[in-house]
Amino acid sequence: MASTPASATPILVTGAAGFIGFHLSQRLLHDGHAVVGVDVVNDYYDRRLKEARLAELRKDGRFRFVRHDLAHREATAALFDELQPELVAHLAAQAGVRYSLEAPHAYTESNLVALGNVLESCRQHRVRHLVFASSSSVYGANPVMPFSEHHGADHPLSLYAATKRAGELMGHSYSHLFDLPFTALRFFTVYGPWGRPDMALFKFTKAILEGQPIEVYHHGESARDYTYVADVVEAFVRVLARPPEGDPGAIDRLTDPATGTAPFRVYNIGQQAPVKLTRMIEVLEACLGRTAERRLLPPQPGDVAVTSADGGDLARDTGFRPAVTVEEGIPRFVEWYRAFYRA
Repeated sequence: MASTPASATPILVTGAAGFIGFHLSQRLLHDGHAVVGVDVVNDYYDRRLKEARLAELRKDGRFRFVRHDLAHREATAALFDELQPELVAHLAAQAGVRYSLEAPHAYTESNLVALGNVLESCRQHRVRHLVFASSSSVYGANPVMPFSEHHGADHPLSLYAATKRAGELMGHSYSHLFDLPFTALRFFTVYGPWGRPDMALFKFTKAILEGQPIEVYHHGESARDYTYVADVVEAFVRVLARPPEGDPGAIDRLTDPATGTAPFRVYNIGQQAPVKLTRMIEVLEACLGRTAERRLLPPQPGDVAVTSADGGDLARDTGFRPAVTVEEGIPRFVEWYRAFYRA
C-alpha cells in the first residue's frame, strides 16, 4: 500500500464524518499523519452513524475534529488561517441524486458555495494539493462506455451531478488562474463498512433483515461499477501524494477535459467491472442467508442505467487499479452491519 509523504502540518479532510471521509481519515492516521477533520454533521441521514464514525477517529490522538459549515466564508477563511494546511482532501458535500430533487438549495450551498470558499482559502494559503471528491454521475447521458475522463461530461441528469461537474470546472479555473494544483476524483458507486444508509446495499440489507420488500429500480436491469471503499481510499492516498504539474506548452491538451496546461487532473476511481443489480442482490442474499422479496420499479428521475469506469489513467499514473469484487466486499459490509446494529 502506498502512503502520502509527511506534511509539515495536519492534512485537512473535509466531510470527515461522512462515509469516504471517515475511511480516508482512518487511513491517513494509520500512515502516521495528523488529521484535522471538518464536518457540519447534518441530518441528511442518521447523525448517530456520523457521530460513531467520529468516535472511532477520536481514538487516535492525532485526530482533531472541527464542527463547521464551509459555506460560511469568513469562518472558513479563519479556519485556514489557523491550520495553514498544505494538503486538503475536500469530500464535504451534500450527497445523493434523489434528494437533489427535493432540496436543491442544500446542493448549491454545500457543493458550490462551500467549494468556492475552500478554493479561495487554498489559493490564499498556497496549498500544495487540493483533491476534490467528484462523482461518476457527471457523465450523465454520455452513451460511450466505459466512461473516460477524456470524454465530455456536459449532460448531467441531476442537480447533484451538475454541482459535481461545476466543482470540477471551478477547480480548473483556480488551477489555470492561480497555479493551484487541483485533482478531481470521480467515484463510482462506493460501498463497504460504515456505508451510507441512503445507498442501495445498506437499504437492501436493512429491509431483508426486517422482512420487508426491497425496491429494485430499472426493473433490476441496471448495472454499476461497485467500488469497495478501501480501494477508493488507496487510490485517493496515492493521488494526494502526487500534485499535478502544469505544462503551458502542451497545446494539444488545451481542450482535454481530464488534463490541460494548468496543474489540473481528473481521474476515475472505479472497479472497472460493472455488476448487474440482480447479481448484487444475489450476493447479498447469500451473505444474509435470506431471500429478498423484490418489488420491481421503473427508473427514478436522475438515475442512469449503467456506469462503467475506464481506469487506465489512474493505473498508469499511480500503479493502482481497484480490484475488490462484490463477492469479497459485500460480506465485509454485512459483517460490519450485523455487528454495528446487532442484527
